[in-house]
Amino acid sequence: MTQAKPGTTVSIHYTGTLADGTTFDSSEGRDPLTFQMGEGQIIPGLENALSGMSEGDKKTVTIPAAEAYGPHREDAMQQVPREAVPDHIPLDLGTQLQVQTPEGQTLPVTVAEVTDETVTLDANHPLAGKDLTFAVELVKVA
Repeated sequence: MTQAKPGTTVSIHYTGTLADGTTFDSSEGRDPLTFQMGEGQIIPGLENALSGMSEGDKKTVTIPAAEAYGPHREDAMQQVPREAVPDHIPLDLGTQLQVQTPEGQTLPVTVAEVTDETVTLDANHPLAGKDLTFAVELVKVA
């Protein structure tokens, strides 16, 4: 039976949960996630956990933050003056926005804090700093 390894294309069903049991993503009700092993298309820890699995195999694995989206970095938090944000931009906590870097790249950010003087924007991935648990089933290896 073919095993998942670099260069193979695999299809998985998965449910990802946080330490408190909250589901953050799942393929339930959708087609399986299909990707090529060894191409960096999914987080490293999950790819490592799939290596050596065969079609039909199931497992639950916890991926430490360092092998998922990395640590939560304080240098990815930025305060901007409140008056620099146009009035039509929603500033509810948790709102996802896009900003443009000085180099012209678009960067997704989340509104982390709002005061009368400043808005704190968080450019960390929403799952940065979190250990992630995945229940996975390897559906196909090609």
